Amino acid sequence: MRSYLTEKVGHQFLGLAEAMGAAALMLKSVVFWLFFAKFEAAEAVKQAVKIGVNSLTVTILTSFFTGMVLALQMGHSMNNLFNEPMYIGTMVAFTMLKELGPVLTSIVVAGRAGAVVTAEIGTMKVTEQIDALYTLGTNPTRHLLVPRYIAFMITLPLLTVFADFLGVLGGCLVGTVKLGVSPSVYMDDIYTYLQISDFMHGFLKTFFFAFMIATVSCYKGLNTKGGAEGVGKSTTEAVVISMVLVMVMDYFISSLLVAVGV
Repeated sequence: MRSYLTEKVGHQFLGLAEAMGAAALMLKSVVFWLFFAKFEAAEAVKQAVKIGVNSLTVTILTSFFTGMVLALQMGHSMNNLFNEPMYIGTMVAFTMLKELGPVLTSIVVAGRAGAVVTAEIGTMKVTEQIDALYTLGTNPTRHLLVPRYIAFMITLPLLTVFADFLGVLGGCLVGTVKLGVSPSVYMDDIYTYLQISDFMHGFLKTFFFAFMIATVSCYKGLNTKGGAEGVGKSTTEAVVISMVLVMVMDYFISSLLVAVGV
């Protein structure tokens, strides 16, 4: 029994090491073609629309209602403690800008756009379209991966800005209608206590999240095997891994940013 478990753990470890090595080689190729190839602006814009614009609606709904429920819960908590809904704007803004805005937006993009990227590249892999690109003398990394990396790195931070604004707006709506907090008091709390470093804390994290989501999605797509079933499996794995890594990376990146005073 112990021998079986040891062998299984060994296989898992070797598989993880092999995957990390392959991902590192893919990243090396992406960095090379990013700086030493002609920038394909049209393809990057096309991917930005797929990744960013098409994810805008679900991002708006998620962030707006998150801000609403934050204001509702915090308002009732303050009423129970102080008999008055105090500092609702401050708490909603801090929570959205530093944590929930970037994290929820990254999870939404990973679940929607990351799945699309993995499925597209995976389908091209199992139908041998990527092999055809090699045959035609076109490098798949330059043509497929680099525009998607650029699109992720541009659109996810912009989506996060929308999410932050709409989360604060949703909190303001609930604070005004449900809790009796005037919009001027709500916004004055934000202007008084919120600093630019609080916004930058969440904004900077999105670049790390975007890079990670692009890497996982592209890697899983390029390593798809087994036809349609393999595409579905790779897509599911890419989404799950991306969501888990967003949560794991959030802690370590937040610790780093706090350590440097951001």
